[in-house]
Amino acid sequence: MSVLVALMILSLFIPVLQSFRSTRIWERLLCYTSVSTRTALILLIVSRFRDDPMIGVVAVVVLCLGNSGLMLLAHIIKNMEMQCDRS
Repeated sequence: MSVLVALMILSLFIPVLQSFRSTRIWERLLCYTSVSTRTALILLIVSRFRDDPMIGVVAVVVLCLGNSGLMLLAHIIKNMEMQCDRS
């Protein structure tokens, strides 16, 4: 189990490195959404092996609500940038 969690934590660095390389806000927010999803999956696995349902509930809430909030924010920022470019 610890090897699986360690590999999943190492996979978190891929979108973080990509977010440092990109300059557009849309791509950066997508990278952070990926980090959020991966973190929630790690929490689900940890909660399963520790038999702690409260950690699993937090992970499910992050999966359900966290990503939609980031995507909505990215869409609003993208529309604002498009309006600024037109002016």
